[in-house]
Amino acid sequence: MAIRFISKRIHAYLDYPVAISLMVLPKVLGLGESNPLAFWLATITGVAALILTIFTNHHLGIVRVLPYGFHLTVDAIVGATFFLSPFIFGFEGIDALYYWINGGAVLSVISLHQPETA
Repeated sequence: MAIRFISKRIHAYLDYPVAISLMVLPKVLGLGESNPLAFWLATITGVAALILTIFTNHHLGIVRVLPYGFHLTVDAIVGATFFLSPFIFGFEGIDALYYWINGGAVLSVISLHQPETA
């Protein structure tokens, strides 16, 4: 099995549940204890991720006007931002753990993504 096994199709199936979890989990986990931004950053990113997914040109996109490569670039920026957020914004405890785990997960998905064939 190739190390890069996450296809465009698999990625598309991950997008909607991830966007919804970014909107729901901050409330469920009580994020924002160390800094209110910990709650809002995830929630607003979840809304943006949902919009991005709806407009991405993949089989689960609804409007399909944004190139898939753009989507991957945005995901990489979000992953790096999430991973660095505890250091930048002083998140601690569950707030920091949430962002390190999510940032690491997004960066892992991007790094394991299969290059598209022409």
